[in-house]
Amino acid sequence: MHIGGIFASAAVAVLVGLTSSSAPAHATAKPDVGAKQAYVVDSAGTIHYGKRQTKRVPVASLVKVMTAHVVLREAKLTDTVTITAADIRHAAVNGATTAALRKGERLTVRDLLYGLMLPSGADASNALARVYGPGKKAFIAKMNATARDLGLADTRYTNADGLPTPANGGYSTAVDQVKLAQIALKNPVFTQVASAKVHKVAKSGAHRAHTWRNTNKLLGRTDGVLGIKTGYTRAAGFCLVFAAERHGRQVVGVLLGDTNERRFTQAEELLDYAGEQISAG
Repeated sequence: MHIGGIFASAAVAVLVGLTSSSAPAHATAKPDVGAKQAYVVDSAGTIHYGKRQTKRVPVASLVKVMTAHVVLREAKLTDTVTITAADIRHAAVNGATTAALRKGERLTVRDLLYGLMLPSGADASNALARVYGPGKKAFIAKMNATARDLGLADTRYTNADGLPTPANGGYSTAVDQVKLAQIALKNPVFTQVASAKVHKVAKSGAHRAHTWRNTNKLLGRTDGVLGIKTGYTRAAGFCLVFAAERHGRQVVGVLLGDTNERRFTQAEELLDYAGEQISAG
């Protein structure tokens, strides 16, 4: 027996053991994101993912995040808005998703925000923009002024819902959409609305009953999700702005120009990846 060989083997075993114990058991690989644009950052300012994040593109119904943000600044939650035939026609003519509102219904701003964000109702966005411009043109001017005030230099809005007419709803970037989401989430009412899976409005003398379900399938699929918003047009593709709490930090991300189901799966992967990076320090 060679004593030197025994000591050498033991040393190798110790080194192998140290190497194995120090490596993460289930390290999450950096996701291979298929979306055309993507960006993920946490509340400490750490960027976890970026892909063509400064390219100006249409963002479909993610526009409604700004609509909600402006409404929350302009309105009282208890204000009542009367739905008009023009609100219904706006959604119908554009083939848009709706909150199934009807002419003559009177709903609070709080409820209309749910109708705006969960089923992505273009009827709700039209009503809110019409009232809190007042007039849609004035409301869009407020959206653009707010974007400038918030430092969203690569964002411009042409409507309150991201519909194709006019000019594809304007444009933004993945970076600007994440910045806007981070600001919007500072309002607890916005967070409550954006994170709701379902919102029910009981029938009253002012309106019929409504049940609105969130189009964001990420809710309930992973822990700590705060929402935020889905979107789709032919020009924008499938979009998703999302947020969740991970190890004491808020992680916010966006996927633009993606496919329908993949955006939710990849958002989960990106949240897992960011969470592991935060945990590792």
